[in-house]
Parts: sequence; structure tokens; C-alpha cells
Amino acid sequence: QLQFVESGGGLVQPGGSLRLSCAASGSIFSIYPMAWWRQAPGKQRELVAAVTDGGSTDYADSVKGRFTISRDNAKNTLYLQMNSLNSEDTAVYYCNTYPWRDGHEGQGTQVTVST
Repeated sequence: QLQFVESGGGLVQPGGSLRLSCAASGSIFSIYPMAWWRQAPGKQRELVAAVTDGGSTDYADSVKGRFTISRDNAKNTLYLQMNSLNSEDTAVYYCNTYPWRDGHEGQGTQVTVST
């Protein structure tokens, strides 16, 4: 079954950028719609961005124009380019299929936007 390992998070100042990566293993990554999800302290998990197996993308309104999701099926890797970060983007970011499948997610990667 699919398993994911996220990386690329960190501490960044408001207005800064980060690029998250998600390495997939265990199954045929290319056939799955994939997404980035995030969970901030005290809040429910929310969908950030999704990409179909064909490459079509969709974004939460809060990140449109700032974040870009992409996938490299040859490398079994999902990416999230995040620009113009603000404090509301602070959260643990997870990659998983779309829709979310319990048991496949990785440990997540912490993104903290702060001065």
C-alpha cells in the first residue's frame, strides 16, 4: 500500500517561500489523485491543494495564487511550492491521496511562519 514521507518544512518569515516534497512508496503512485493537507493547532485538517492523476489541480481559496501543487510520477514525488507565506499558513502539512485515506499519511512536516 502507499506510504508517504513529507519533507521541506521549517521556520520562515512572513512573505517567504518554502517547497515541500512528498516521497511515495509501496504502490503505483501515478494512478492516484493526490493532495496536500494541513492541520493547525486546535483546528480540523483541511485540504490545501489537489492534483489528479492527469495533472489537473485545485486549491483552497486561501492559497490560490500563492501555492502550486505538482507531481513527478517518474520520481514518485509530490510537491507544494508555497510563496507569500503568512501566519495563517502555520500548520503541519501532510500529503495523502485525495480523498484522504487513513493509515497512508506520513509524519507530516511542520511549517511555521513567524518573525
